[in-house]
Amino acid sequence: MGQIILVTGGARSGKSRFAETYAAKYGKQVGYIATAEIYDAEMEFRVKLHRQRRPASWQTYEAPFDAHAALEKAGKVCDMVLFDCLTLYVSNLLCSLPSIDDSDYNYALAKEKMDRLLAQAKKNPGTTIFVSNEVGGGIVPENHLSREYRDIAGIVNQWAAKAADKVYLVVCGLPVDIKKLAENWEA
Repeated sequence: MGQIILVTGGARSGKSRFAETYAAKYGKQVGYIATAEIYDAEMEFRVKLHRQRRPASWQTYEAPFDAHAALEKAGKVCDMVLFDCLTLYVSNLLCSLPSIDDSDYNYALAKEKMDRLLAQAKKNPGTTIFVSNEVGGGIVPENHLSREYRDIAGIVNQWAAKAADKVYLVVCGLPVDIKKLAENWEA
């Protein structure tokens, strides 16, 4: 049964760098699942930074959609898989819909995709590190798409944290093992 680690934090908190360092330290054969699609110069720059930090020996799997299949493929040859990132994956899903007005459908889609992803991570023999953003700490967004994204990203993080063996919150580049500190309770 595979181990799941969730690494979360705000934008530019150091979460990806921490996850990459963790994967490099503990993985012998590392797979990297990239969920980003490049649509503009800003995203191209961000992807370039991530690529520059990754060792050439890591196997990259591009998976903006149906990432469970990439995770299955990576899990067959890698003892450590780094999935970067869940919130971009949620964004890809929502932006691919013909309409985002049906919240019931949107949540069901997110649940189905996450169930498949987490089940595959548990099925893989190695460790899967999921990186995700904490997006709900700011003001309530003014439009439906932004609110839907924020809400679904928040629940996706909760599902991932519940399934995870370890959860790290990265603040100012410092990782804190929050699952170790969390109260043991069920709502």
